[in-house]
Parts: sequence; C-alpha cells; structure tokens
Amino acid sequence: MGKLEGKVAVVTGGSRDIGRAISLKLAKEGAKVVVNYYNSESGARETVDEIKSLGGQAVAVKADVSKLADIQNLKSKTVEAFGDKVDILVNNAGGLFARKTLQELDESFYDLVMGVNFKSTVFVMQAFEPLMGKGTSIVNMSSQAARDGGGGGSSLYSSSKGAVTTFTRAMAKELGPKGIRVNAVCPGLIGTKFHDDFTKDDIRAKVAGATPLRREGGAEEVADLVAYLVSDEASFIAGNNIDINGGLAFS
Repeated sequence: MGKLEGKVAVVTGGSRDIGRAISLKLAKEGAKVVVNYYNSESGARETVDEIKSLGGQAVAVKADVSKLADIQNLKSKTVEAFGDKVDILVNNAGGLFARKTLQELDESFYDLVMGVNFKSTVFVMQAFEPLMGKGTSIVNMSSQAARDGGGGGSSLYSSSKGAVTTFTRAMAKELGPKGIRVNAVCPGLIGTKFHDDFTKDDIRAKVAGATPLRREGGAEEVADLVAYLVSDEASFIAGNNIDINGGLAFS
C-alpha cells in the first residue's frame, strides 16, 4: 500500500510535464486522481491510461480553470467520479505564454497570464475547500521566478507566481484551523516543454552551469516533493513555499 492509499487527488494542469509527473506519482502512492486538462486532451488520456495500467484509478476532466463555470464543472465531475470528499488538491495549471517587455503588455495578455496562474489558484481552492477537512492538503505551484523576478520578458508570469506565494501563506493561516494544510513548491529550471518553448538553449546551459548541482531538475523530482507534502509524513508543514532548484536560489 502506498502512503496515499484511498485518498482522492485533484491535479489541475495534470496532463503534461510537471502536472503529469505529479498525477502519476500520486497514483503510484495509491491516490485516485482527477487529471484536469484544457488543451492537452491526448496527454490527459495517456496519463489516465498509464495510471490504470498500474492498477490505479483516474479520470480526465477538461476545464479552463481560469473560468469559474469550468471550475464548478471540474468539481462536479470529481464528485461524480470519486465522491464528495477531496483529500489532495494540487494547483499546477499555469503558463508563461510569451515573453513581453513592459511596452508590449496589453490588457488581454495581462488577463490571460494572471487568470491562468493566479485567478485559477484562488477560485479552484474556493470551490474545493468545502470538500476538504481535517488531514487534507493543498499544494500550489509557485516558481523561483516569484523570488527573483524571472528571466527577461516574464514580468507578469513572475508577478502572478509571487501572488501565488503570498496567497499560499494567507490560506495556510485561514484554512489551518480546519485541518487543511496549504503549501507551495517553487521550481527552478526543470527540464520540461515549458523551457523547450520559452528558454533558449544557451540560457538553459548557462543557468544549469551556475546551479550548484550543475544540472536541470526533473519533473519527477518536483512530483516527489509534492507527494511528500500531501502525505501524513508532512503533517506539521504548512505555509511554506519550498524551493526546488538545485541550490541556485535560497529562501
């Protein structure tokens, strides 16, 4: 039996990269997993199929978690699949979308970035909190960018992740008395499609070379940290934004 046996987990953006790794890890530890996706239907189906091939239980649910109506549909589909109690919520959905300078920003791009990265975190937590109680756990996805402002052209992304960081602390105080632990993880350079799309190879090599461990991290390493944080082994950890960046930046 895994350390999450019998628990129900919801992972937003759970179909690829770090979200996929988290979904698989939680399932391997025994959790029943709701794999949320928006654009990556094939990735979500593959993730669910892999979980089932391992003997686990999972469903894929499409929802744009920056839209409140979609969030309510995600909640309804979760209850339909696994009942009205959620033990684990991982707010992983997010994106950079493009690198833009201050003068290139416009209102629609602001709404897109802040909606997917921060608004989603707020309102997914609002929707699922009534299904959670003593002994449950929420993990939000922040970023090293929240600490250092991010790379060039990522001002809104890093600011949205800074908001996630602060909201995590606030919710740890608000939800802690109900027995709900809230934490966040702050990945540095992790080898995923995110950086394949938005970070040049020479920059990646430079950052990896400046990291004390001299490499990029892996999505599975982030998933391992998340699985620990939502387990009973981390039962007195709350309100933390935990770095996972190979020692490149410190709290």
